[in-house]
Amino acid sequence: MDGRRRNPYELTEETPVYVISVAAQLSGLHPQTLRQYDRLGLVSPDRTAGRGRRYSARDIELLRTVQQLSQDEGINLAGIKRIIELENQVAALQARVAEMEAALDGAAAAMRQREAAVHASYRRDLVPYQEMQQSSALVVWRPKGRQTSD
Repeated sequence: MDGRRRNPYELTEETPVYVISVAAQLSGLHPQTLRQYDRLGLVSPDRTAGRGRRYSARDIELLRTVQQLSQDEGINLAGIKRIIELENQVAALQARVAEMEAALDGAAAAMRQREAAVHASYRRDLVPYQEMQQSSALVVWRPKGRQTSD
């Protein structure tokens, strides 16, 4: 979630609203197949207080994906479960990378601000030192008030 409070009645694709019979119709599968997928951990819908299954729009999409992988691609249910697990891991890692990139961008911006503040604090009345070329000239210093004759 993005930190904002959501309307408790707002429906999202994760909102569990469909009973098993409606989910079966929407996915084109038999309700018993949905129960089997739940037992195997392929698609795990939310539960009501009375233990009834409630499917979300995301669950329906996942059911369709499972059906397509099973029927069209010939992948067994154990393979489909592994594919789903790996896709979930990839999604979690992508989200973590995005978080870390945002944190890195924030740290880089803060560093640039601190660097600019340091540069702004430099004394402008100082003259940069430039190394002089060596010469054989001799400089004699005489304090004021002491006049000596050569």
